[in-house]
Amino acid sequence: MAVSRLLRRFSGRDSAAVITPADTNRRLEILDDFEHAGIGWLWATDAQGRLIYISENAAEKLNRPVQELLAHPITHLFETDASTPGERSERPLNFQLTARNRIVDQTVRFTLSQPQGRGRQTWWSLSGHPKFDKAGAFQGYRGSAKDITTEHERKLVDSRLAEFDSLTGLANRHRMDKKLESTLAAYKSTKRSCALMMLDLDRFKVVNDTLGHTAGDTLLRQVARRLERAVGSVGEIGRLGGDEFQIILPDCDDRGKLGELSNKLIQILSQPYIIDDKRATIGISIGIAISPFDGVDKLELIENADLALYAAKNGGRGQFRFYAAHFKDEAAERSLLEEGLRDALANEALALHYQPVVRTDDNVVVAFEALMRWDHPERGPISPSVFVPIAEESDLINHIGAWALNRACMDAMAWPKSVRVAVNVSAAQFAHSELIDTVAHALRTSGLDPDRLELELTESVFMGDFETIDDIFRALKDLGVRLALDDFGTGYSSLSYLRSAPFDKIKVDRTFVEGCTQKDQNSAKIIAAIISLSDALGMETTVEGVEAFDQLEVVRGMNARLIQGWIYAKAMDQETLLAQMANGELRIIPDGPLRHRSERRSVFRRIGVIHDDHRYEALMRNLSKTGALIDGLLNVPKGTILVLDLCEGQLVVCTVTHAQDAMIAVEFETPLVSDGAGGLCTRHRISSYLLSSVTQTNDDTPKSKPQFMQVAAISNPATMNFRD
Repeated sequence: MAVSRLLRRFSGRDSAAVITPADTNRRLEILDDFEHAGIGWLWATDAQGRLIYISENAAEKLNRPVQELLAHPITHLFETDASTPGERSERPLNFQLTARNRIVDQTVRFTLSQPQGRGRQTWWSLSGHPKFDKAGAFQGYRGSAKDITTEHERKLVDSRLAEFDSLTGLANRHRMDKKLESTLAAYKSTKRSCALMMLDLDRFKVVNDTLGHTAGDTLLRQVARRLERAVGSVGEIGRLGGDEFQIILPDCDDRGKLGELSNKLIQILSQPYIIDDKRATIGISIGIAISPFDGVDKLELIENADLALYAAKNGGRGQFRFYAAHFKDEAAERSLLEEGLRDALANEALALHYQPVVRTDDNVVVAFEALMRWDHPERGPISPSVFVPIAEESDLINHIGAWALNRACMDAMAWPKSVRVAVNVSAAQFAHSELIDTVAHALRTSGLDPDRLELELTESVFMGDFETIDDIFRALKDLGVRLALDDFGTGYSSLSYLRSAPFDKIKVDRTFVEGCTQKDQNSAKIIAAIISLSDALGMETTVEGVEAFDQLEVVRGMNARLIQGWIYAKAMDQETLLAQMANGELRIIPDGPLRHRSERRSVFRRIGVIHDDHRYEALMRNLSKTGALIDGLLNVPKGTILVLDLCEGQLVVCTVTHAQDAMIAVEFETPLVSDGAGGLCTRHRISSYLLSSVTQTNDDTPKSKPQFMQVAAISNPATMNFRD
C-alpha cells in the first residue's frame, strides 16, 4: 500500500473505505512495519504548526529523544535547503505550511546543531498534506519523510565537480560564465555596475618546461590561494583553464580602486614561489572591463576585458589596462609598427640618446645611460614603451638589443675612459642563448674596456629557471662587465635578488623620487633605506628621476652619491654629447624648477567644457592628476566652476585658477588616477543614458549647471560639496 494511501486512511480521509476493528489493527501494524523498516517516517503537527508526532526511528536518526522534538514548531526544526543542485527552486517550507499547500518531496535540512561529537548534518525529503475536520477547521499537517543525506551529499560533490576547478578549488569557466551572465542581467535594470578582470600568468610555461607539470600544478594552487587572500570577499575568482584566471567584482566601477587592486595583485603574484625546495618566479598581466560602460552582456564584456589584457601583455607584461575603444584596432596597428620597426632596423633609422649619471659631490658625469629612440618618417617620435614591447613579442628584440650594445660600445670609445655606458637588457634578450656572445662581440669589435660597460636588468629577468639564470650571471661577470638592478624597490622580492645575483649597482626607481617631498608618504624613508642597504652590500646606488631642487635636496640628504634626472640633463645624441665633452671632462650644474609639480602630460585633445546652461568645445593642451591647461575659452574669470567632459563618460568638476586671453588653467576637484598605460582617467564614469538625460529636456532645451554638477558628482561619490 502506498504511503499516501496509508496517510489518508491514518488521517481518516479515505471515505470510500469501510473501517472495521480488524482493518484498524492491520493498518496500524502496516504503519508500524513501515516505520521500523527504515523506508521512511511519519510526522504530524497541530493547527499551530507544532510537532505532535514523529517516528521514533526519525528521532534516533536526528540524535534527539522524541520528547525533545515534540511541541517545537516544525519550521524551527527543518528549513528548505536552497543549495540542492539540479533541483527546481522551492518556496520556503514556512511559506508552504502557512499557505496550507500540499508538500511533495521538498528537500529540507535539520536546523538544530548536533551534540558535540555526535552525528552529522542530515537532509530529508518531506511530504505532507493539510488536515481539516468536518467543519473545515484546519487541524494541522500529516506527512511522511525519508533520509536523503547520502544522495544529497553526492549531488553536492557532483555539483562541485561541475562548477569548480578540481586543481585549485576556484570556480571554473562554467560557473563564472553563469555568475557573470546572471549578475549582468540582474544589474541591467537597476543600472548597477560590474567590473571584470581577466588575468594571465606571464612565463608560466617556463615553470612547466623547466620544473615539470607537477610543479606547474603546485604553482597554480599557490596562485589561487594568493588571489583569494588578496581579493577576499569583494569578488568571485575563477580559473578558466591553463594559466588564465578571472575575477568578477559586482558594484565596482572605481578605476582608482581597481588600479590599486591590480597593482596589488601584480606585486603579490610576482613574489617567488617555493616548490619542492626550488624557487620559481612568474608575473601577471591584467585586463579590466566595466559594465555597462564597456559592455552590457557577458560576451561583450569578456571580449573587451580580453582586449585590455592583450594590451597589458603587449605593454611589457606585469601591467594592467582598462579597456579602451581603440584596442579593437590595436592588432592592425601593432602589425604596421612591427613592419616599420623592421625597416628602421634594416635602414639604421634607430638611434641612441644618452642621459648622464652625475656624481653629487662635484657634479661630474660618471656614466651615460643609452636610451633608444625611433623617429618614424610618418608618425614622428614613437615612445620606447610602445615599440620595445612589440620587439619583445617578435624576434626583433635580440637584433635591436645587439645593435644597441654594439652602437653604445662604439660611441663610448669616444668618451673619457672614466665614463661608463649603461645599456638596458630586456628579459627576453637576457633569456636568449646568444646574449653572452652578443656582449662579447660588442666589446671585442669596439675595443671597450669591459669594466666600462654596465648592463641594466630589471627583476623580470628572474622569471625563469634559476640555474640557467645563475649560469648567465657567471658568464657575464667572467666577461668583466658590470651589472645594475634597475627599477629597484617596485617588487616585493628585490632583496632575494640581491642575495643571489652579483650586482654592482642598484637604481632607485623614479616613483619613489616623485613622492619624496610629500610629508604624508614614506618615499624619502624608502630611498634612505635602499641607499643604506646598497652601502652595506658594497654596491653603488643611482637615484633616477630627479627633476626639481626640492627633490635634489631630499636625495642628497639621504647620502645619494649618483643621480640621474632632468635636473642635470635630458638624454642627448652623440653629437651633442661630444660637443659638451670638448674640454675633456663633463661637469653639469643642476638646473630646474625649485619645486616638483605633478607631471603634466602634453596632450592635444578636444574636450567639452560645460558652464551654466552652455557647452563649449575646447582644446586641452596638457594634463596632470590635479589639473589641466585648456585653450579656446575667452573671458573666463578666476574661480569659475566648470565641468569638463573628457569623453567616454568622464566628467570632471574643476576651478579656474589662472586665465590669460583664451588660455585657462584649472584645478580638479578630485585628482585623476592612472589608467595603467601611462595616462590618466577619472575614477568613475557616467553612463551615456544618464548623461543624455541631463543634456537635453523633452523640448531640446539644455539643462542647467546644477544638474551637470550633480551628474559630475557621480564621478566621485565622496565629493558632493561643489562650490558654486
